[in-house]
Amino acid sequence: MMISKNNIKAISVILLFYIAIESIGITCPIKFLTGISCAGCGMSRAFLAALKLDFVSAFHFHPLFWLVIPTVLLFVFRNKITFFKICFILIVAIFIITYLIRMFQPNDDIVVFEPQAGFIYRVIHKLIQ
Repeated sequence: MMISKNNIKAISVILLFYIAIESIGITCPIKFLTGISCAGCGMSRAFLAALKLDFVSAFHFHPLFWLVIPTVLLFVFRNKITFFKICFILIVAIFIITYLIRMFQPNDDIVVFEPQAGFIYRVIHKLIQ
C-alpha cells in the first residue's frame, strides 16, 4: 500500500508549520493564543521522553502519546478501513475525556487554564486600557 501524494503533502505542511512555530518559541499555537492548553498538550514532551525510553515521564506528559501513530495510520489507510468512522469517533472521545480529566485535576502541571496569559487576552486588555 502506497501513501498518496496528498497525504505526504499534508504531513509535510504540518511538520514544517510545527518546526516554524517551534523555532520562534511558540510550542502550541492554541495555548499561545488563548492561554488554555489544547487536548494534545504535552504530546511533544511525551514523544521525546519515549524516545529516551522514559515511559513514566512520557505517560505523565500525555497519557495518549502512543495513540498518535495508530491514528495517523488510520487516516492514511482510511479508504481501506471499513470501520473508519467508528474508530475516529472513539479516538476523538478518548482524547476529549482525557483532556477534561486533565483540565480539572488541580495538580496537573501540564494542562492549564490561564486565559490571562494568552496573546488574545493580552492584546484586548492592552487595547481597552
